Amino acid sequence: MLSECQRWRWACHVHEVNTAEEEMALTELNRSVRQLLGQIQRCRPVVATNQTTRCLSQAASQPEPSADENEAVNPTFMNRNPRNLEQMALAVKDRGWKTTWPHREFYHRLVFSRTQHHVTAQVFSSSSPVPVLTCSTTEWALRRELVSTRCVAACQAVGEVLARRCQQAGITRMVYRAIPWTFRSDAVQSFRTAMKEGGITLSEPRRKYVGT
Repeated sequence: MLSECQRWRWACHVHEVNTAEEEMALTELNRSVRQLLGQIQRCRPVVATNQTTRCLSQAASQPEPSADENEAVNPTFMNRNPRNLEQMALAVKDRGWKTTWPHREFYHRLVFSRTQHHVTAQVFSSSSPVPVLTCSTTEWALRRELVSTRCVAACQAVGEVLARRCQQAGITRMVYRAIPWTFRSDAVQSFRTAMKEGGITLSEPRRKYVGT
């Protein structure tokens, strides 16, 4: 039977053994945690590099658009500018009645009038009764440069100013049919000459009919 002193020594020995085992276990645990953290730190840049490489490979694998797709024309086309068809002589012309004078088969029509006091020239569109462009000796900028507002020089000045305005508006062709008994007058001839010298063609091409 063990004495009290031997029992106390045995308890101390057991406690020391348990403490040593716990320290060894903690040491092994710390070592394994350190190894795991080191592996994670070494693998992190590799993962980031792999992700970057994967993104670059995905971006490079996208096919480039071919030239045929860019040059493809949409079969459904809406013309937003009717002047294009007028320039190509494909727009519809309103013929009107055959007995109507002057004829209504035009895109733009030039009207020249000379009264007792003033000279006026107007450009009408087939789609509007309001003149698109106008020029008259009633304008102060034109009247102050003239001696008379209805002479031949006034008709020539009106033609030159209206031709320049037509060029700025993009209207270079129009129909002009003067009254037969005034066509040979000097005023009408000077007006027509000024319009032609300004780059205006006093006739329009015949309408083209394209088969569908």
